[in-house]
Amino acid sequence: MSASPKGRMLGRPMKKGAPMILVRQEIGDVLRDFRLQKGRTLRQVASKASVALGYLSEVERGQKEASSEILASVAEALDTPISVIMREVGDRLAVLEGIESIVPDALPEDFAAGFDGELVSQR
Repeated sequence: MSASPKGRMLGRPMKKGAPMILVRQEIGDVLRDFRLQKGRTLRQVASKASVALGYLSEVERGQKEASSEILASVAEALDTPISVIMREVGDRLAVLEGIESIVPDALPEDFAAGFDGELVSQR
């Protein structure tokens, strides 16, 4: 997954004319991307997650807000940790907001230099 959102922004302006970012839209896009990446149909995921097909479709299209319980069920149905899904959502939101990630995706090469060799895993 990459942090290149489709950038759907609708609604009332947030600051000086900037459109509101809809979190539900990004969540839906991420869920759909993961589902398609896994080669699963909407029907398969809805059935495995015990969620109504129409409701899951609306969530993927950003028309409905999913509860944390629904998101957890869908994540489990996709065999993907909810933290991975939410991180992708966060990364996409950061791109839309023009914010660079505060937490790096990788540590600098010299980071482990001060640690005992037993604590550092080899590549």
